[in-house]
Amino acid sequence: MQSYPSKLLELAVNELAKLPGIGRKTALRMALNLLKRNVREVEALGNAVIRMRNEIIYCTECHNISDLELCAICSNPKRDRSLICVVEDIRDVMAIENTGQFNGVYHVLGGIISPMDGIGPQDIYIDSLISRTSSGAVGEIILALPTTIEGDTTNFYLSRKLTEFNIRLTTIARGVSIGDELEHTDEVTLGRSILNRTLYESGLKR
Repeated sequence: MQSYPSKLLELAVNELAKLPGIGRKTALRMALNLLKRNVREVEALGNAVIRMRNEIIYCTECHNISDLELCAICSNPKRDRSLICVVEDIRDVMAIENTGQFNGVYHVLGGIISPMDGIGPQDIYIDSLISRTSSGAVGEIILALPTTIEGDTTNFYLSRKLTEFNIRLTTIARGVSIGDELEHTDEVTLGRSILNRTLYESGLKR
């Protein structure tokens, strides 16, 4: 059991160690580093984290994080609103945006269907995607979900829900390795996967 010279230091380490990928040793190094910093720097960090947690909201249209009711992408008149890219979470939006190859808008599901984890269709933002599609203004939906069993299950479920609409349903090309997360895919490969997307039904026949 680690012994700390200060209860306040121990409290800080305990909180930092709750972050993903941060063990107690790393949390201790971070806390000690903060102790060496100027008080104003530490206050700026703390205030930035508090403001992020309290003030960031989710876009009412695509569920991306935003500072306003509509995110910067949905409110951009230069984006093609007839083209929707469906992704698992916000990190995927950031990954695709970094490629510079996509000019449509997004729909963040907030997860994927995973019965093993107790996540069903009702637990993610599928209904709002159907609502957006039913407006008649959508021409194509790109399914850009992880190339995993859960991702494929979600793709299949969405394809069944979207068949009643007269839209083009595509999926990103399999330049992304099976089992890979989009956020860990290099920008060139991910960009080409978007540009070389294929019809979803064609992917099922492989």
